[in-house]
Amino acid sequence: MLKVVSPKTVESVSDLRQIPPQCGPPTVDHLLSTSGKTQTAVPEDLLVVSPYTSRPHLLDLTLLNHAQNLLAKALTILAPVTDAYATSPYISSFNWVAVFSLLAASAKAERYTWRKQFFYVIIFRSQVPPSTNRADLAALDMKAHAEAMQSGGLLKYWFGTPDADGRNLATCIWRQREDAQPGSSGEGHKAAMRATINMYSEWQVERLKLTVGDNVEDWNITPWKN
Repeated sequence: MLKVVSPKTVESVSDLRQIPPQCGPPTVDHLLSTSGKTQTAVPEDLLVVSPYTSRPHLLDLTLLNHAQNLLAKALTILAPVTDAYATSPYISSFNWVAVFSLLAASAKAERYTWRKQFFYVIIFRSQVPPSTNRADLAALDMKAHAEAMQSGGLLKYWFGTPDADGRNLATCIWRQREDAQPGSSGEGHKAAMRATINMYSEWQVERLKLTVGDNVEDWNITPWKN
């Protein structure tokens, strides 16, 4: 279910635990701060799955099974198909058809029989006021992301650029929900939660279920149900 939170209604830091580990609303400053820091070569067992490209932010493919490995690689081409992704429906905001076409082709090329399975998705929509120091926001996000990667299950982290009203979208795709939970105990995530009250005008968190059918012949994104 979509949860809308306003800083004015938050009474304690515990109220902020609804924000999942590593799915905040970074800004274009992140891209600027990480430019020039890309690795010249990434080992074959590591994968760049976010705008952050230093070693602590890379996905260790040896921790994944074959299906998860294939999906993580397919998700490297995830990109928005509209500039209004911050306010548009999630399922129509990205090039999902291209992602799953690549996944199906990769499975076929590796002679892997894909069986129906599901993955855990987080959407974080936010509005950042002009008063927010985006450099501070970037630093918090980068630290939280490094912590989140320690679980080995964060297959994709994507964030956009705030629109004219300061609205943005970030999304995480996890191997399973259990992988997302340990990240909330990290100091980086705790610091990000404490800063949320002052940095965001509002935020919305949605938890979704990504289901990929047999042989990647169909896929769907639906609300997560416990």
